[in-house]
Amino acid sequence: MPNDDRPIPVIIDCDTGVDDALALLFAVRHPGLDLRAVTCVAGNTDVDGVVLNTLTVLEQAGAPEVPVARGADRPLIEFSRSARHVHGEDGMGDLGLPAPRRRPADVDAVTLLRREILASPRPVTLIPTAPLTNIALLLRTHPEVTRNIERIVFMGGAVACGNATPVAEFNVWHDPEAAAILLTAGVPITMYGLDVFQRVVVPGTDVRRLRENPEPGTRLAGELLAHRPSAPDITTDPEAGGIGDAGAVCAVVDPGGITTRLLPVEVSLAPGPTRGQTLVDRRPRPGESELHTGTREQALVDVALDVDVERFAKLYLSTVERA
Repeated sequence: MPNDDRPIPVIIDCDTGVDDALALLFAVRHPGLDLRAVTCVAGNTDVDGVVLNTLTVLEQAGAPEVPVARGADRPLIEFSRSARHVHGEDGMGDLGLPAPRRRPADVDAVTLLRREILASPRPVTLIPTAPLTNIALLLRTHPEVTRNIERIVFMGGAVACGNATPVAEFNVWHDPEAAAILLTAGVPITMYGLDVFQRVVVPGTDVRRLRENPEPGTRLAGELLAHRPSAPDITTDPEAGGIGDAGAVCAVVDPGGITTRLLPVEVSLAPGPTRGQTLVDRRPRPGESELHTGTREQALVDVALDVDVERFAKLYLSTVERA
């Protein structure tokens, strides 16, 4: 955590899903974070389902009255494609949670983002854990917000393999144009991609302990982790659960838990099998293409290449068990 002891003002833009819910539970309970707003976008499920799931999680967690706003119901250009096969029909593990009493804000997501960013007495850290449609619309409609954004830490992209396609990660693949706009934001950006996303796993013994906790928010974390499969190559502990998107929020609290390199990144926008791929240039020097054109045009992004798995798993557990 930065040396400044004051909580970091953050806004989460999500498509609540299982692991977005895990991220919200962490953000609400960590004393080093000041969650100023949550904005919702279509992705894991439809946007109205995302709003409902977000309000449900905040209520189960006993969160303060954080404003929640409905955002884009589809990508900038293409149609929406959900991930219910991963997150359940309701987008949140089909846990049958009671309907929330909370209601969303009476403004749209872009309006709420602009209002909360500009009203914050300190620069805000944006944490998108979803397709980047809302963030792209904000940056194009209200570019003045960048003067009060400290950093954008987004869950998306991949250096190596994708999950939506062999090379594209779901959030970027869902709205590649929006991701390309994000990279032009003109503020520091950290990419928390699949390369680290899939690695942070809570052991099965801890998942069982959370599920048995009588406190609703802690128990919900356990139920979500039980639904969330661990990384594909982990077979020794089948009850373990990956924290997924919550790792991006952990990286805001504890940036030393990830290893990053400032690298050129661009998004493939062409139709075909590479659409939505994040092209991360790890070459030590320019190649023939740049030598002939005289420029590297990609945005420079702090790309997460490694993560301290045990450190983040412990951080996550110690936080969500905080009633």
